[in-house]
Amino acid sequence: MPETKGSTQLSRAKKGESTPEMEAVARQEGLDTAVLMEKVARGRVVIPKNTRRQGVALCGIGEGLRVKVNANIGTSEAFPGVEQEKEKLQAAIDAGADAVMDLSTGGDLPGMLEMVLETAPVPVGTVPIYGAAVRARVNRGGVLKMSEADLFQEIEQHAAAGVDFLTLHCGLTLEVLKNLRHQGRIMGVVSRGGAILAGWMLEKGQENPLYEQFDRVLEIARKYDVTLSLGDGLRPGCLEDATDRAQVQELLVLGELVQRSREAEVQVMVEGPGHVPLHQGEMNVTLAKSLCQGAPFYVLGPLVTDVAPGYDHIAAAIGGTLAAAAGADFLCYVTPAEHLGLPGIEEVHQGVIASRLAGHAADLARGVEAARQWDRAMSLARKNLDWEAQIRLALDPRRARQLYEQLQSEKQEECTMCGPYCALKMVKDL
Repeated sequence: MPETKGSTQLSRAKKGESTPEMEAVARQEGLDTAVLMEKVARGRVVIPKNTRRQGVALCGIGEGLRVKVNANIGTSEAFPGVEQEKEKLQAAIDAGADAVMDLSTGGDLPGMLEMVLETAPVPVGTVPIYGAAVRARVNRGGVLKMSEADLFQEIEQHAAAGVDFLTLHCGLTLEVLKNLRHQGRIMGVVSRGGAILAGWMLEKGQENPLYEQFDRVLEIARKYDVTLSLGDGLRPGCLEDATDRAQVQELLVLGELVQRSREAEVQVMVEGPGHVPLHQGEMNVTLAKSLCQGAPFYVLGPLVTDVAPGYDHIAAAIGGTLAAAAGADFLCYVTPAEHLGLPGIEEVHQGVIASRLAGHAADLARGVEAARQWDRAMSLARKNLDWEAQIRLALDPRRARQLYEQLQSEKQEECTMCGPYCALKMVKDL
């Protein structure tokens, strides 16, 4: 185990010490602090909060907790404006995102990250290899001219800046890549971070430095209590590639790294697919939870079909509901712009709402009492034909009010679909 410094939520939980963060999350989730502390100590729950960040709305992710939702924002070469991303960040927060990730690959990367860390009231994640690759391309003429020193410098800078969780593709090894090439795939490598690393490894004939020097990763993470989000560089990019040998082999490596992270008292979660047909969704979650010793599982969607451009947020909500009901803990949103382009403000809003809907449906299946009470309150409001309460309790009150005012010709007790034949009104009158 590497020589590490600094205390973490995990190290303190293993000593039986509660922290203000544990106490706050326990209150949010309606749990006894001792119960939550035990889950943190076992690595079944993480609380992403860098020791250098203050004033963050705390968020527990993992076993027995409410399903959480992440929203991705970030500049690109085509749209490098930080102010536009600031508006998207606010849209994500207003829609109820529990965390955000800055995935910027263009423009002022340091300025963008600084804005997100200063503005976001929720945990912030990043993918440091993006910044290292961009700098190598700009300063040295090519992404693959990135050095190991560049990559670790970027990781250290993000951690020191206050980033709460880091996506690092540590499980993509030369052996895994060899088997991928032998096996073949329709879509190959669709993860940006995974593709950058794979290209670098094949170009130089060297092992993945994030795997080979994982102790160095752990040392940085423990220093700032950064939660590691072990990225799935070989997640399937289409249904035909789902649950293949490459995906599972990388998952086996991630299970090894979860154990090493826990031994180093570093908080860790595992990322998952991707594109997965409906009948394989539960099996994917079960497999990940088994191989990774119950670590919190963070999924992109998953999308249950490849033919829904413009509606991929719906495809992802279907897969996300199934995955979360089966045990996935953290849903990365998918917007209507997925596979088409960089999302705008409205697409960000719709993506967050769709993922929150999936998470809430799964919470009901998982027996989360607060979720049941929310639905019960809505049922009572509908029984009483209390429109203001229904709008207030809606997952998206803005959209509910917009439709209500648009579709109601005048303020009346029953809606315009049923009118005087409203079943609830007739029963109430009788």
